[in-house]
Amino acid sequence: QVQLAESGGGLVQSGGSLRLSCTASGRLLDYYAIGWFRQFPGTDREKISCITNNGTPQNVDPAKGRFTISRDFASHTVYLQIDRLEPEDTAIYSCAAAPSCDSPTVMFDYWGQGTQVTVSS
Repeated sequence: QVQLAESGGGLVQSGGSLRLSCTASGRLLDYYAIGWFRQFPGTDREKISCITNNGTPQNVDPAKGRFTISRDFASHTVYLQIDRLEPEDTAIYSCAAAPSCDSPTVMFDYWGQGTQVTVSS
């Protein structure tokens, strides 16, 4: 069973930065668009950003300028850099794969367990 794995979350003070990583066994990431999502308690997943299989970032919301997605083909890893963290960013962050960044959330697959990001004020 192919699955993605997220890492890099943790507890950080407001104003700090984190870089989250999304990895997979084999070369799964090379063939799919990879999206980063976050989920607040009691809500649906929110799409943050996406990167195509050839490495073109597609940020979903211009207001999310604090989020930078990137891809390292050599290590088969997709990163999400989050700067100027705010307590409102506290959530579980997950990555998933889809044929295209334009795919609806329901078409994203291979979800990992997620990584918890907690921002203290």
